[in-house]
Amino acid sequence: MEMNAVTLVSSGIFLVVGIVAGFYLRKKLLEGNQANIEAQRRQIIENAIQEAEQIKKEASLQSKEEAYQVKQEAEKEIQASRREIKDEQRRLDRKLDEVQHELVNLEKRELRLASKEGDCAARERAFESREKEMESLIDQQRYKLETIAGIGRDEAKKLLMESIESEARMDAAKRLARIENEMKLAADRKGKNILALAIARYAGDYVADKTVSMVLLPNEEMKGRIIGREGRNIRAIEAATGIDIIIDDTPEAVILSGFNPIRREIARRSLEQLISDGRIHPARIEEVVEKVTKEIDVEIREAGEQATFDVGAHGMHVELVNLIGRLKYRTSYGQNILQHSLEVAFLCGVMAAELGLDVKKAKRTGLLHDIGKAVDHEVEGSHAIIGRDLARKYGEGDDIVYAIGAHHEDQPPQSVLDILVQSADALSGARPGARKEMLQSYVKRLEDLENIANGFKGVEKSYAIQAGRDLRIIVDSQKVKDDEALLMSQDIAKTIEEQLTYPGQIRVTVIRETRAVEYAK
Repeated sequence: MEMNAVTLVSSGIFLVVGIVAGFYLRKKLLEGNQANIEAQRRQIIENAIQEAEQIKKEASLQSKEEAYQVKQEAEKEIQASRREIKDEQRRLDRKLDEVQHELVNLEKRELRLASKEGDCAARERAFESREKEMESLIDQQRYKLETIAGIGRDEAKKLLMESIESEARMDAAKRLARIENEMKLAADRKGKNILALAIARYAGDYVADKTVSMVLLPNEEMKGRIIGREGRNIRAIEAATGIDIIIDDTPEAVILSGFNPIRREIARRSLEQLISDGRIHPARIEEVVEKVTKEIDVEIREAGEQATFDVGAHGMHVELVNLIGRLKYRTSYGQNILQHSLEVAFLCGVMAAELGLDVKKAKRTGLLHDIGKAVDHEVEGSHAIIGRDLARKYGEGDDIVYAIGAHHEDQPPQSVLDILVQSADALSGARPGARKEMLQSYVKRLEDLENIANGFKGVEKSYAIQAGRDLRIIVDSQKVKDDEALLMSQDIAKTIEEQLTYPGQIRVTVIRETRAVEYAK
């Protein structure tokens, strides 16, 4: 037991000694690690300090280098500024020399002017002296004349004034009589023109020729089918299209009559489709008319768009484009108005280019100049004024609007554009073949014009020019006086109106020339 106790005590002592020894050993190890860590920390701090010193040195060197470069650039700029200042100083010195030279010249000129002013003053005094001498001589001559004539100055002046007044009254009376005669002739001519225009617009044959269309039929039985039971088919067609259908004795043909060319075209196409289809009854008629109307509307829009594209008139209002397309179905003197408008547009463009004007504006005006004819059968008034109002309504420029209204002189021309449109319109309508006039009839009309003029007494030569729109007549000055020339032009114009048929108007110009010839022997 004692041995076991001793053994236990020994084991406990050894255990305590082991624990204490382990504790001291761990403490030594920890102290050694702390020493190593402290040494590393000091080494890191020293390295950081060295790197900071190195970076500081490098930054100092870089800043010095940049400061040196800035200094060099500043010195270069200062040198350049100094050179510019020197150059400017030299220029100013040269200008100063020039100004001084000019001042010297001005002083010399002032001296010369002063000398000339002295000469002028001397001459003026001499002229005044001579004027006084002339007045003295005139007074002496007037005194001698009064002495010889036996009347005083005031009395002579009174007689002269009375004579002048009498002559002026006579001259005024003659001029007043001539003006009254001219006004009467002008009023008579204007009245005849207005009557002729009214008759031409109301002429039955002309209206019938230009406001009817003919539809051919496969047989005579088709007329009965078009009329329908108790006339219901023909009434349906007329109600749907607004066009009168005339069924007469004309073999295998039906005539469509109406002032609206588009409605007449719709009626013609609808009737042709109905005839080819064979089904003719009111419901089918309404269906076909509606379909054809849509087709015509598309064709009108496409024709207007193509015309504006050909001319280069971009940005035009859609309503104006549609009105231009409607001109495809409008004719004047047998000439298609859409083709006529395109031709006028191109002629305006050519002339505007020659004159250095705005070609696009000239073409645009030429294309729109007859736009009023698209609706002149629906609106009262001249087609030029109607077109002017339409162009203004749809936003065209003021100069284009005015040119449209002035192309037939419904309002006086005010610009070169107005004259261009007038000239192009006359060229397009007057050239041979433009309005379906045969060459033989065209030449015959020119011959008839010259023959009418040559039939008057005193006419030496006559020339029909401008495609028969202008008749120039040269008369013998010994046989025809000035006042007779005016009467002759009126008589020739009246004879032309009575004997010839022609489109538009013809200007008659009588030319009288007086020549005085003498020979030196």
